[in-house]
Amino acid sequence: MFERFTDRARDVIKGAQVEARELHHRYIGTEHILLALLGDSGGLAATVLRDAGVLPEQVRADVLAAVGSRREPLGVADAEALRAIGIDLDAVREKVEETFGEGALEPPPTYPLRRRGIFRRVQQPPTPSAGHIPFSPRAKKVLELALREALHLKHKHIGTEHILLGLIREGEGLAAMVLTDAGLRLEDLRRHVLDAMDRAA
Repeated sequence: MFERFTDRARDVIKGAQVEARELHHRYIGTEHILLALLGDSGGLAATVLRDAGVLPEQVRADVLAAVGSRREPLGVADAEALRAIGIDLDAVREKVEETFGEGALEPPPTYPLRRRGIFRRVQQPPTPSAGHIPFSPRAKKVLELALREALHLKHKHIGTEHILLGLIREGEGLAAMVLTDAGLRLEDLRRHVLDAMDRAA
């Protein structure tokens, strides 16, 4: 499927992975795709989103408020509440990592076990910072819907506009929630994307 993506659309997919890494998430979700679309300053999708009043800074803040960062596992609201009573999570994290090593506060991973003779060996999973970050089921659905949108419109390529249409059509992920919470109607946004595609043709 990715061979049909334009260079700009491929850059958005790579950008979604960067967004997930920067937020220390172990998955690429619809929210990371939305952030990457907004980061593509010259793309049709970014233009439509900006014209609709969607700002990358606000989307990032809304995403952090909803799911937090892996470095802030409690979420932004909980971290703020602890700071209000004088607990500095960054200072606590630094002291713990200084004493016990980097990542000491990370939850223990669950590893699949493989049988080797009479002993069981632990297979280490790839770390997100070192390799590929998997797409969440909703993000995969967005990409599938982007392909369907391109086919429906009889386009031979998949551009950022098709990714945005797929994100709108999926309609239930965090990206859709952030957009609707900002006061946008997904049907109106879809119409704006289609209008912009007609003008660009």
